[in-house]
Amino acid sequence: MIDEFLAHQLSDVEEAVREAAAVEIMPRFRQLAEHEVDEKSGPHDLVTIADRSAEEHLTASLTKLLPGSVVVGEEAVHADPAVYGALREDAPVWIVDPVDGTRQFVNGEPAFCTLVALAQRGEILASWTYAPALEVMATAVRGQGAYVNGEAIRSGSPEPGAELRVAMAHPLYTSEHDKNVLSRLDVPGVAARPCGSAGLEYLRVARGEVDALAFTWPSAWDHAAGLLLVAEAGGAQTTVADEPFRVDRDNALPFSVARDEPTARRIIGLLRGER
Repeated sequence: MIDEFLAHQLSDVEEAVREAAAVEIMPRFRQLAEHEVDEKSGPHDLVTIADRSAEEHLTASLTKLLPGSVVVGEEAVHADPAVYGALREDAPVWIVDPVDGTRQFVNGEPAFCTLVALAQRGEILASWTYAPALEVMATAVRGQGAYVNGEAIRSGSPEPGAELRVAMAHPLYTSEHDKNVLSRLDVPGVAARPCGSAGLEYLRVARGEVDALAFTWPSAWDHAAGLLLVAEAGGAQTTVADEPFRVDRDNALPFSVARDEPTARRIIGLLRGER
């Protein structure tokens, strides 16, 4: 069933993602009323009517396209954490972040995106990263490469000896322990900065515009689409336990995603305190 779907209906998924953004997200961009923005865990963890409406829209459209599939979405998991368990079951799973970069969206900045990935038994099979305000659609299918607006992309490798450009978990969303771990990236040869939208940072790695990412949180909706995009562009990833990050298991954290394997391992080594 999945193979048939991947062979014939990928364009339908792209259209569903574009439609959800056109109907539920973009009409509210820079038009949000105060009552349409709420806090979840705190003042930096925001949710808007666009997040909720877009996730509902995608849940309906994606499960209709692939009968028997289920959705693990950021807002659904916030309402019921048990939803996350579907990632470990046999049914195909749509992993959805309706508005990745909600803070930027609320602030009227265009650097936000919608993230969708299709997975089964923990394997990410296809992904869509759509930044509607930037008119960018990045797609990947396992074993078939990575594309931006229909053109193939490759991550390449950093220039030998060049300073590594690293986007790391934003301090607004990290614990004191994680901040201490991330501070190990403050070494010569590494230029680290807080990341913005996770989905767009993954895209920058896939395009070779950023050399590596360092993340300290496991939420599948932030990572699934980008992990496949980077892998299909030729990049690599590893956790601090020297094993791949997977959406269907409890991973050792932090983990690194990079343009190539040596860079991913270099960042993980620094996060472990190695020099």
